Amino acid sequence: MHVLIPALEPGPRLPRLVDDLLSADPDLAVLVVDDGSGPGYDDLFAVVERVGAQVVRFPVNRGKGAALKAGFAEIARWAPEADVVTADADGQHRVEDILRIARALRDDAAAGSPALVLGCRDFRGEVPLRSRIGNAVSRGIFRLVAGWPLSDTQTGLRGLPASLIPWALTVPGDRFEYEQNILLRSRGAGVAAREIPIETVYLEQNASSHFRPLVDSLRVMLPLVLFAGSGLLAFVLDTALLLIFSATTGSLVFSIVAARMVSAAVNFLVNRRVVFRRRGSGRARQAARYAVLAALLLASNIVWMEALTGWGTPLLVAKVVTEVVLFLTSYGVQRAVVFRPSEAAPAPPRAVHTVGAGSR
Repeated sequence: MHVLIPALEPGPRLPRLVDDLLSADPDLAVLVVDDGSGPGYDDLFAVVERVGAQVVRFPVNRGKGAALKAGFAEIARWAPEADVVTADADGQHRVEDILRIARALRDDAAAGSPALVLGCRDFRGEVPLRSRIGNAVSRGIFRLVAGWPLSDTQTGLRGLPASLIPWALTVPGDRFEYEQNILLRSRGAGVAAREIPIETVYLEQNASSHFRPLVDSLRVMLPLVLFAGSGLLAFVLDTALLLIFSATTGSLVFSIVAARMVSAAVNFLVNRRVVFRRRGSGRARQAARYAVLAALLLASNIVWMEALTGWGTPLLVAKVVTEVVLFLTSYGVQRAVVFRPSEAAPAPPRAVHTVGAGSR
C-alpha cells in the first residue's frame, strides 16, 4: 500500500504527517511529489526523505493532476500490485482518516470487489463560507451531470486499487480538473465507487490551499460546462432556424420539425464526440436511439408549443419555456440510454457503479 502526496510549497506539517503515517502502519510506503516548489523548499523535502518518504521533484510547477499521474506511474513501476491512497500535503487530512481509506482498500481487495474509495467530508462545523457554498453548488451540478450522488466532489483523499491505476493514467487533466475528471468519467468507465466519512478539517480558514477560486474553478467546471454547452448550442441553432423557417413559410409545425432535424443532428455529433466521448463502433445504434428520443421530444415540443402559443404566449417565450421543461429529461435519457456506458471504450475490471457511506 502506498500513500501518494502531491506537494506544492508545503508547510511544516508535511514531515510530521509522513512520520505519523509510517509509524502508524509499517506496511505503508509514502511517495511525495514536489510539484515545483523551488530551492526554498530543499530543506523541508530533505526532512521528508529522512523520515522515510520517497520524493520525486519537478523542476517547475506542472499542476496537481500532473503530480498525481507522475506518482501513479512511479508506483506502478515500483510496485504494480500496490493500491494507492492519495492525500493532500496541507495537513487537512488526518492520519486516522488516511488509514481508514487504506483499510477500506484492503477490505475491498479481500472481498474481491475493488473500488474507488472516496473520503468524504460532511461540511458541518467551522467551514469557510466559500468552501461551504462551493461544495453545495458542485454537489448539485455533479449529480445532475454525472447521474449519481456524491457528498464531497472536491475531496483529495481517495483510494485507488492497483487495477485502476492504468485507467487513472489515461484520464486527461494536469491541474485541479484532473480529480474532477476522475469522478466524471468513472461511471462511463465501469469503475465502482464508494464513500467513507472523514472529518472536515480547515486549518487557518484553508489559507494553505493552492486552489485559485477563479482560474481553478473554471478548470474544474469545464467538463460540466460541456454538458450544458452542447444543449445551449442546439437550443440557439434550433431557435434561430425556427424563427427563420416560421417567417419564410408561415407554418409552425413545419418550422419546428425542420429546425429540430438540423439542430438534433448537430447535437448528436457534439454529444457523442465531445460530451459523452464515445468513439469507434456503436454509432448506428446510438443514432437510432437518439432518433427515437428526438422524435418523442419533438412530439412533446409540438404539443407544448401549440398549447402555449394558443394561449397567447409569444413565440420566443413559448420556445424558451418548452426547452427548459424538456432539457433535463433529454439529458437524462441521453446519458442513461442513448450513450450508455456499456458502449464506452474498454476500461477497468469493475462494471458496476455503487456509492454508499460507511465502511463495509
